[in-house]
Amino acid sequence: MSSQWLVLGPVALYIMSMTLTPGPNNVMLTASGANFGFRRTLPHMAGIVGGCFILFSSIALGLGVLFERFPAIQLGLRWLGSAYLLYLAWKIASAPPPNLKGSSHSIPLTFWQAAAFQFANPKAWIMGLALMAGFLPENGSAVVNALILAGFAELVAMPCLAVWAGFGMAIGHWIKSDGAWRAFNIIMGLLTAACVILILR
Repeated sequence: MSSQWLVLGPVALYIMSMTLTPGPNNVMLTASGANFGFRRTLPHMAGIVGGCFILFSSIALGLGVLFERFPAIQLGLRWLGSAYLLYLAWKIASAPPPNLKGSSHSIPLTFWQAAAFQFANPKAWIMGLALMAGFLPENGSAVVNALILAGFAELVAMPCLAVWAGFGMAIGHWIKSDGAWRAFNIIMGLLTAACVILILR
């Protein structure tokens, strides 16, 4: 390994600390793991990983500069992301207990929905900006370095995201009554809606 990639150790620690701490993705993964189980939450997790990979690579290759020059684009994305997050919060809060089948609410987040949300997720932006500003090697191809760093970051992130989905699945095994399920989903919905404050502040 080239000496310039000795930073991968600190990168792993940084990504683990950021991914394991609460945020919009982790709240929604917990709710999904509880309501749909681990397997059906896998596309949601994969979408987060794929979306962050694209976002982080794009930041390194100039997307961050574009937003600095045209702040209206970022502002519009924030409002769009906030509206979408509130919609997801409503879906989570109003979801019926898992034992009630056939509801239009009982659909986990898809790969593309989760991936698209990362571009409006402030925590993902903070992670990506700090990652590329602090750890991107200066030597070699900028494109290759960005792809390697973003890819390694998401390789580390995947098991961390799985912890939250697994946590939700464990909660799902513990909750027994329909009333408890409705209360849990309402709490998860409110926590998801509260993340809008992070986006619009």
